[in-house]
Amino acid sequence: MNIRNAEPHDVPAILDLYNRAVRETTAAWTTREETLDDRLTWFEARKSQELPVIVAVGPDDEVLGFASYGPFRPKEGYRLTAEHTIYVDPAVQRQGIGHRLLERLVELAATRGIHVLVGVVDGDNRASIALHQKSGFEKTGHMPQVGTKFGRWLDLVFLTKVLNSLEPPKQ
Repeated sequence: MNIRNAEPHDVPAILDLYNRAVRETTAAWTTREETLDDRLTWFEARKSQELPVIVAVGPDDEVLGFASYGPFRPKEGYRLTAEHTIYVDPAVQRQGIGHRLLERLVELAATRGIHVLVGVVDGDNRASIALHQKSGFEKTGHMPQVGTKFGRWLDLVFLTKVLNSLEPPKQ
């Protein structure tokens, strides 16, 4: 397995992974599947903002998972905090792919001046919570029943990691 920057030809596979999560899991709190145009727009927006989109690929360069991060909140006071997302093909989960993607995102964020990386996870997703904790993230928030999908209430868990010991900006 190799981790590399995503290319435009990877977007259909990224779309398939995301839409599968929309249909089958509570990883994405929506029932609206995206179109290829939606995902291409997302990809191009990330690239134009110099935000990473990375993929884990197998021996035949098939996409096994993807990850990215973007702004946590739109106000400038949050400019040094980013929220990330990771999706791994269910057929290859629990093989270290999510861990490798997360570790690479942490490296990229730290070198690009991000101070805190935030994971926002369904409270029942014990595998994702454990993955984050294994990578040094701390559970810093739990919001009960703030979402709904598949006819049930969903809890939201925040996991954060301080990436560096920067002094706060003057402004």
